[in-house]
Amino acid sequence: MAFQEIVEQTVTGLGYELVDIERSAGGLLRITIDLPWSPGQELFVNVEDCEKVTRQLQFALEVEGTEYQRLEVSSPGLDRPLKSEKDFERFVGSQIDVTLKAPLGAAANGGVHANRKKFRGTLEKEGDVWQIVWSEAPAAKPGAKVSKNRASAPVQALGFRLDELKEARLAPVVDFKGRKPKTVGES
Repeated sequence: MAFQEIVEQTVTGLGYELVDIERSAGGLLRITIDLPWSPGQELFVNVEDCEKVTRQLQFALEVEGTEYQRLEVSSPGLDRPLKSEKDFERFVGSQIDVTLKAPLGAAANGGVHANRKKFRGTLEKEGDVWQIVWSEAPAAKPGAKVSKNRASAPVQALGFRLDELKEARLAPVVDFKGRKPKTVGES
């Protein structure tokens, strides 16, 4: 049985989803797992989940005679990679970072630098087309008053197909204070 199949069968057999497999120099074997997702449900991998998968993988890999020095099983983390259509469906409305395989070139109509391949914005889906929406406006500094007369930067959108992406990840958004910004109409 192939190495990838062993890992995938073991992880899915325990009720988890295989996100990524990485083998690196020095014999490190890094496995990233997540809990299966369904709309309206958000569960997270914890340390006990990683321990359970680690124990089972150590046994399965030993039986198959797979060579490795160190096994590391972890959750996808804040900057989780988005690889499948299901991942994109799950994170619609989230901030993401995308890297295109090829620069935009003339397709940007002068709105974006022709050699640009990396974008950060909100993931949206319009029909069957994925798009990332962003604004080039600089973020206001905390405590600074922003003039109501200041013209807002235009919102830009880039439509893409998944096969045009080199890489896509969630943009890590960390809120240390635990407070959310007030929305319009909220006091």
